[in-house]
Amino acid sequence: MRRVLPLLATVCLLAVAPAYAQSTAGAEICAASDDAAVSPEQRIAACTAVIDAAKDRPAEASAALTHRGSANWYINKMSAAFADLDRAIALDAKNARAFRERATAHRTAGRLDRALADANEAVRLDPNDAKAFDVRGNIFNNNRQFDRAIDDYNEAVRLDPQFSLAFMDRGVARYFKADYENAIKDYDKAIELDPKRSRAFTNRGAAYKKLGRNDRALEDESAAIRLDPLVPEYFDNRGLSYQDNGDYDRAIADFNEAIRLSPRANFLTNRGDAYQNKGEIDRAIDDYDRALKLNSGFTLAYNNRGAAYGRKGDLDRSIADYEQALRIDPQLDSAAENLAKARQKRDRRIEASTQSRLPTFDCATAKRAVEKAICSDPDLIRLDRDIDDAYKAALGKLDRDGVARLRRDQRAFNARRNFAFGHPEYQLKRELERRLMTLRGMAAGN
Repeated sequence: MRRVLPLLATVCLLAVAPAYAQSTAGAEICAASDDAAVSPEQRIAACTAVIDAAKDRPAEASAALTHRGSANWYINKMSAAFADLDRAIALDAKNARAFRERATAHRTAGRLDRALADANEAVRLDPNDAKAFDVRGNIFNNNRQFDRAIDDYNEAVRLDPQFSLAFMDRGVARYFKADYENAIKDYDKAIELDPKRSRAFTNRGAAYKKLGRNDRALEDESAAIRLDPLVPEYFDNRGLSYQDNGDYDRAIADFNEAIRLSPRANFLTNRGDAYQNKGEIDRAIDDYDRALKLNSGFTLAYNNRGAAYGRKGDLDRSIADYEQALRIDPQLDSAAENLAKARQKRDRRIEASTQSRLPTFDCATAKRAVEKAICSDPDLIRLDRDIDDAYKAALGKLDRDGVARLRRDQRAFNARRNFAFGHPEYQLKRELERRLMTLRGMAAGN
């Protein structure tokens, strides 16, 4: 059922219908509100009976079609909802509620221009309908026209000072304007008018979190869960608060519940972050993988998986994930910063690796035949560097006189090497290996 929208979305709950001229029990069921005891399917059946009986009464049929359209919207039967609402308006062009309900349906479908046109007509037809102003405010909110949204919510609460939902929706607009203190005041009023409005609690928690008051955020998020333990976003929100506090085990427990209720990419990514913060990198990567299977365009999962691969030292995969995140969202600053750092780290690693494959002298300026021979053979390069490492280690084990003797001996070895190289009986690799064994023995104290 369409019971909730994402966190801080401006929810439009359908209220009790106006008292149209209907006297039968079926008409009462048809006009029931979303939170009534009767199911949406019962409402739809009752409305169908009323519509069939009112073929010669256009206004009555239009009202029943409006109720049935809202019930179809509630259970996400959008095609049926639009068909009913279109027909309701065709039968009665002055049916303000039909325009209001169709505005909500268009908004849900993402057609904000059509939604606004219908909301404007609903307000024009019935300028005393607080719900119509609330619906239009929600559309302005979605368009990020927050000041215009607030103007409409102001009118809604002026017309109906007991309209809890309008206070909550105005709190959402103020939240998005970063006016967190006044958003909290609106949520306070919404909760005062309707203490069971769980979304007002979770939204107020989000505002408290913006003010750095995680303690109050956790209280509100827990209250929302108590009121409605079937909403996965509530567990996800509280999990994020626990994570902010460094309480990763509790955060993971909440993310587990959110995922159990509804596996979503953002829930899995949040749990992956908690595992990564705990140092359980492989479990984090598993969650990011699952998130991307659900939503291959979820940039946060790519970015955070890139960080996890980076912590494992797999810079190539890390860079690939950051690059993919930026392909999807070129404005994702965190991914751009992470990509630059990962590339720098990889460049330093390559540079260090390249240096380790070079001998102890500069091949570009080498003039002696023996040095050129060493530069051309990876095995001889390795022996040259190993001899240098063993020589330095041996120096660290000797007293002053021993250091002086070893330095003279090493110079003599290099001189013999330079002089003898090229003679048929001189085998450079064998002589380097012998020298390495001698120096390692000295370094080991043998």
